[in-house]
Amino acid sequence: MTAILAAEALDQIFGAARSNHRFLDRAVDDATIHKLYELTKLAPTGFNSQPGRYVFIRSEEGKARLAPALSGSNREKTLAAPLNVVVAWDSRFFEHLPVLLPGRDVSAFFVEEERIRSAGVLNAALQAAFLIVAARGVGLDAGPMTGFDAAALDRELFPDGRLRSLLVLNLGYGDRRDIRERGPRLAFEEAAQIL
Repeated sequence: MTAILAAEALDQIFGAARSNHRFLDRAVDDATIHKLYELTKLAPTGFNSQPGRYVFIRSEEGKARLAPALSGSNREKTLAAPLNVVVAWDSRFFEHLPVLLPGRDVSAFFVEEERIRSAGVLNAALQAAFLIVAARGVGLDAGPMTGFDAAALDRELFPDGRLRSLLVLNLGYGDRRDIRERGPRLAFEEAAQIL
């Protein structure tokens, strides 16, 4: 890769982007949802494990299933979003490794429950971050949210216990009126170093 994205593209993804939970009354169509997944699945993950799983919620029935797990302060803004995505991780993600990582047997690495959980959560979080970048890249605003009862949501959406929710992401075409200024960020010297 030698090309640098145009400044406008970088600004759309990073500079002008904000976490946003106010959206226009405009649906996110199926083609855009599929495009989001096609971009997100390209995220790097350890052993190409791809433990992230996604439940896209757009219908009133789906939102009714989501609502009881949301904290009071997050319920209204989440249900008002045109599209919600429950990002979960598959606790048996390693079963797909013979297909996702052909020619390498790493089954011995995924025996201990804590190692499975650690790898699953970390790599699904990477995929969730790429989902936010993908959303911004296709013109959507994103509002990630962790204010929900994960156990209750898992009982509702994933009753067999295999998938475990990680975050809820509110997506849509942002209403950017009165959007907040970006919060402060640490300076390079406070957060990074070059050795």
